[in-house]
Order: sequence, then structure tokens, then C-alpha cells
Amino acid sequence: MSPEELHAIELLRQVPYGRVATSMRALPFLALARHIVVEDKVILRMHAGFGYHQACNGSVVAYGADNFNSGDPRLWSVQFTGTAQIVEPTTAELELFGSGPHFVDGAVFDPVYMRIEPQFFSVHSLAGSPDRAYQHAL
Repeated sequence: MSPEELHAIELLRQVPYGRVATSMRALPFLALARHIVVEDKVILRMHAGFGYHQACNGSVVAYGADNFNSGDPRLWSVQFTGTAQIVEPTTAELELFGSGPHFVDGAVFDPVYMRIEPQFFSVHSLAGSPDRAYQHAL
């Protein structure tokens, strides 16, 4: 792996969630996913109830994660593409995920797992950004 790819993998290890993007019935969508990094692959855990994993399985997807809500003054985001495959994680991989949510949009959480071998990485960072506190004018 290139130094940029190794850097991207290390950044992904720092945050637990990201967004997977692909298309479903010819329309693009983004879905929240929990991820872990195992060697140079990313394993996602998603809610099966939405059926998004079916659109992703065997397809090229994009995945992105960031530290935007971390409070760190140096913001970064990582994106990559790769082919997603539904997998059964090992016991060790399940332990890395930890417990999942109890409910997703009121339905019982039903986990499904996909493995992606990342390709075509990009990493972007912002340093010295102004205060990111949101203020709403009345």
C-alpha cells in the first residue's frame, strides 16, 4: 500500500462510523454504517431491514468517514471505493464491532456485514479552521 493509503487506513481506525454510497433502483443513496479495519480491508455493519446491503453486495461502493464532530482542530475526511461483499464476520471481528444499537428507526436492529477491499483512496484535511460552533439567528 502507498503511504497515502496507509494514512487513510489509520484515520479510519480512529472513528467508528461512516457512510456507504451506491445506487439502488438507479437512484443514489447514502447509508450509515459502523466499520472496523482488519488488515487492509474494511468491514461494515449495517441494518439489514432497509435492504441497502442487497444493493451494495457485489457492487462498487464508495465509503467515507470523518472526524468532523470530534472537537479536534485538525479536521479530516477519508473516502475510498471498492467492491462490497456480504460476509459472516469471525468471532474476533464481532468483538471489534462491540454491541450494536437495539433499534433502528423503531425496528429491532438486524445486523448484516460487508467486506470492502479499499481502492482509489482520497484523504482531505483542514487545519486551523475557525470555531465550528453552530449559531442560529432568530
